[in-house]
Amino acid sequence: MPPDENVVCPLCFGTGTRLEPAEGTSGAVKGAVICECRRSKSGTRFLDAARIPPRFRECSFHNYYPKNDSQYFAHSFASRLVEEYPAVETGLLFMGPVGVGKTHLAIAVLKELIVKKGVTCLFYESGSLLKAIQDSYNPVSQTSEMRVLSPVYQAEVLVLDELGATVPTNWVRDSLYQIINTRYNQKKLTIFTTNYMDERAGAEESSEVAEGTKRRSRTFAADRIQELTTLEDRIGTPLRSRLYEMCKKVIIDGED
Repeated sequence: MPPDENVVCPLCFGTGTRLEPAEGTSGAVKGAVICECRRSKSGTRFLDAARIPPRFRECSFHNYYPKNDSQYFAHSFASRLVEEYPAVETGLLFMGPVGVGKTHLAIAVLKELIVKKGVTCLFYESGSLLKAIQDSYNPVSQTSEMRVLSPVYQAEVLVLDELGATVPTNWVRDSLYQIINTRYNQKKLTIFTTNYMDERAGAEESSEVAEGTKRRSRTFAADRIQELTTLEDRIGTPLRSRLYEMCKKVIIDGED
């Protein structure tokens, strides 16, 4: 049988907060804390609002199985962030090839923060977020750009998945910079995943590609886009610079 929602919690008597007793001192009070009943209800509500895709709903720290040192350390960094939150000043930037568990760990962080600490979190695949912004420009759209972006700005912790995956037009770079810089200025924690690294895929192409990426106003041909192999190529120098300030880079290696 489901629990009766009308039953008053015996710990907080329906107030949502309870007194935390001090250790080793009889009758002494350490302070007021959020009651477990309130945390459970808010956790369920926040999980529903976090936009975690059904495919990843079961992702957790417990079912992420590291297969090499980089995956072990990534798991450790993610777990530590949850333990130390809210005393955390920088997010995480998970970098690595497809299929090594970047999204898995990012969502595990969200779920732990929501359930254990009652934090409001949000998940967005970067391409889907940009598409939602574009759709808001449609005259027949039932939403507005600010209505799309408001939850992104307000979430205490945001996961922005697949950073750099969208064709890197000037509009894409400018939009991503606006979103991420706004959260940076508001001191909101953000976790990123990306398949793109800081090192170029082919050293012999460095001179040619570097020269091409300086010309940000040029039209991107299909073959040229394939040469944009670093994260900075994909999102632009200003945004990559901002990420250095916002996040700790965590490289994850391994097979798909």
